[in-house]
Amino acid sequence: MAIPYAPISAPSPLQAPPHDNARGFMFMALGFCFFGVTDMLAKLLAEQLPVLQVIWFRQSGLFIGVVVLLAMRGGQILRTPHPILQTLRGIIALGSAVCFILALRHVGLADATAVTFTAPFLVTVFGALLLKEPVGPRRWAAVITGFLGMLVVIRPGMGIFHPAIGFAFIAALCFATRQLLSRYLSGADSIATTVSYTSLTTFLLCSIPLAFVWQMPASGWVLLLCGVIAVTAGLGEFLIIRGLDVGQAVVMAPVQYTMIIWSTLYGFLVFSDLPDLWTFVGCGIIIASGLYTLYRERVLAKRAKRAAAEAGPSTS
Repeated sequence: MAIPYAPISAPSPLQAPPHDNARGFMFMALGFCFFGVTDMLAKLLAEQLPVLQVIWFRQSGLFIGVVVLLAMRGGQILRTPHPILQTLRGIIALGSAVCFILALRHVGLADATAVTFTAPFLVTVFGALLLKEPVGPRRWAAVITGFLGMLVVIRPGMGIFHPAIGFAFIAALCFATRQLLSRYLSGADSIATTVSYTSLTTFLLCSIPLAFVWQMPASGWVLLLCGVIAVTAGLGEFLIIRGLDVGQAVVMAPVQYTMIIWSTLYGFLVFSDLPDLWTFVGCGIIIASGLYTLYRERVLAKRAKRAAAEAGPSTS
């Protein structure tokens, strides 16, 4: 899945690191580089193995990473006042991964990744409609512009896109839902707790029906790729968690857009799939709108913090 499992939201009160945004940026950039490799391998393996099996191999890397995290930090990471919501987030994450890999079977890496970048706009829409978050005309304009950018990428009615691109959009819907849950959970649970629950839930859910769909890899090369995808997924997850630990989440969030660079590069090198000019134009519109949305969120957050500081505690 092109979108990271770590929630891109305000840091939890449980986290109080001395921020080092330069190091955080480096970790995040490397993490998304590995996620780009993971998506490329998922597209390759989806041609050889059942989708659920590909996801199981992918999630096994994240599962091993969580096991290591638990060994380093202890079982207290799994303590949460919202175990049901954390489990639900894992279920939604699995649905997102399934839809994204189904899209990759028929759609280029860059195209599928570009469509998933609509997730931040969906978060804004859902936040306004479901959480009653205030959304001003500028952010609504960014949402509409980002949606138009997606239309430029897929160009419906022109015979350009494969219907499977719809799975990428469903993956973005699932991710937006996960982000809403992340916002709700961020005040009570750390990023490590949320990621741990997500990884454990998706791995266990994949493991239950695995016996019914398991297909032995046809060659040692395919088996090697299964191992590599587990490693790259685990490394990507670890690096992104580390980046969010040492850097400010609101500063790190735009780094996710580097995924389009890796998706385009790997898609061209491995599949000889180079997006056309309009895909780049649409992707540029989506990224610009997304960056503006993130900027407005930072501005509003600073205003709220300043207003709270000026109000101060009431004195009698």
